[in-house]
Amino acid sequence: MQRILIIGATSAIAEATARRFAARGARLYLLARNVERLRDLASDLAIRGAAAVDCAGLDVNAFDRHPAAIEDAAQAMGGIDVALIAHGTLGDQAACEQSIELTLLELSTNAISVISLLTLLANRFETQGGGSIAVVSSVAGDRGRRSNYVYGAAKGAVTIFLQGLRNRLQRSGVHVLTIKPGFVDTPMTAALEKGPLWSSPERIAQGIERALEGKRDVVYLPAWWRLVMTAIKLIPERIFKKLSL
Repeated sequence: MQRILIIGATSAIAEATARRFAARGARLYLLARNVERLRDLASDLAIRGAAAVDCAGLDVNAFDRHPAAIEDAAQAMGGIDVALIAHGTLGDQAACEQSIELTLLELSTNAISVISLLTLLANRFETQGGGSIAVVSSVAGDRGRRSNYVYGAAKGAVTIFLQGLRNRLQRSGVHVLTIKPGFVDTPMTAALEKGPLWSSPERIAQGIERALEGKRDVVYLPAWWRLVMTAIKLIPERIFKKLSL
């Protein structure tokens, strides 16, 4: 029975992944800002087969709460085998361009809070000599684009941080997984026009489960996004800056 901590548990990707964990009889601890939604999700996961489900509220930008939140989870479950970080916001790029306050908030939520949590989890997992840390980053972090470079910069920072963390922790037997979804049809992207490149949270969740089982380092979801982003990264800057991407 795995003991799994999910941070940002009410995100669509996290919920879909948690259902897969529950069906395997995992022990779950859920953290998110909306406690009412957390309780509803916990009840659903218990029905789906989870060995036990606990939850607690957490505003990820309340950095002083991070140590206690992780410690409470470890105490409730008797340890942590897997930690999945899946929170994030998709801010208004145009608004961020006009407001340093909004830009800093987006960077805090999508990057700095993740790095804070990762630092605490890394030290815990390093001490225990094993476990898996998985983080939902994004293909948006692979190259800055005019349409979402604030969000992309945050995800890019997380991706680079995870690269270094992976190199550090592999000596301790700790698995670090970077998850890079492409376009996912979730409430966060409800206002965006959908097309053939879009995937469901359930498809992403299946990929996350497989990547954890296979001890993958980096996974693009769906897998063909690796080819798409390789092509995008190969476009020369003098051409790329003229594109409406």
